[in-house]
Amino acid sequence: MQLNLALIGYGGVNQGLVDVLRQKRALLQRQYGLTLNIVAVTDLRGGLVWNRGGLDLDALAAVPANGFSFRELAGSDGGYHPDLTLERTLELLAADFIDVVVEATFTDPASGEPALAHCKTALSHGKHVVTTNKGPVALALDSLRQLAAAGQACFKYEGAVMSGTPVLRQLSTTLRGCDFNGFAGILNGTSNFVLGQVEQGRSMAEAIREAQRLGYAEANPAADIEGHDVQLKVTILANALWDVRLQPGDVPCRGITHLSEDEIRAARAEGGAWKLVGQAARQADGRLAASVAPQRLPAGHPLLAATGATNAIALDTDLLGQVTISGPGAGRTETAFAILSDLIELADELATQHKE
Repeated sequence: MQLNLALIGYGGVNQGLVDVLRQKRALLQRQYGLTLNIVAVTDLRGGLVWNRGGLDLDALAAVPANGFSFRELAGSDGGYHPDLTLERTLELLAADFIDVVVEATFTDPASGEPALAHCKTALSHGKHVVTTNKGPVALALDSLRQLAAAGQACFKYEGAVMSGTPVLRQLSTTLRGCDFNGFAGILNGTSNFVLGQVEQGRSMAEAIREAQRLGYAEANPAADIEGHDVQLKVTILANALWDVRLQPGDVPCRGITHLSEDEIRAARAEGGAWKLVGQAARQADGRLAASVAPQRLPAGHPLLAATGATNAIALDTDLLGQVTISGPGAGRTETAFAILSDLIELADELATQHKE
């Protein structure tokens, strides 16, 4: 099977996907009979490029080091626009040579745009969508699912919660049969890294600068340290577990900036630690209680093992008790793996449909 991909956004995540595809293309063909062929790429820096037959992966991987120009990639069977506009992107998403849209643009978490417009347009034209963007999933999952169903398309977003660490897929596969009472998680690697650095003696400001230097934090780190990133992830997880149509505004949110450096270090000295915890639980009356806030975790708590940029989530189940999943919560290769896993699952589902 061959799937023709359009990469919307060519930042670290989709650059990582290109690197992963270069590394794994022989394995994908040998083990899954799958060819993932990139036929279009858009980016605010490089513009828009497409080629019906496919873009050369090696040339595409070299773009960031070569001045971020897509001009030479189009070839005789393609096209190139140096200036990217939303209108040109939406027009591209209707192209008949695209099967799957991989959406990984920089997006406003409050509105979900422009990722939300990209996803809606692609699904309305019957294109499958894989995204790592939290905003569209947290804000508009119902409408996106309806568009996908109407267009006989699939909408996948494994990388939107814990980067490459699989959690959503575990809920829908290996943990089927369990009822979930609640969850609590360390779902933001940046805030976790910052707290760990303060424990080791840095000031909060120094820790944030170090996170930015290492690429964990954006130039404006507010979404991470104020908890808004986790707020979106709690919303996604709660809706995946209980289909409750939760919205981010329903989740009270408080970040780590009000914590003093002394209390952060004191907790570690006593064997515990302050962590930014996103959680949700079913109450006895059936209502859902969800929140994002710093918590002082005692020694022995399972989430204490999540250090640095690591994420972890403890799921409270009826049959297995507490199940903890832990792994990398950031990184271009790690997030690219989440996209790859979604693409492999998509190919499996399409193959099954074809047999039926």
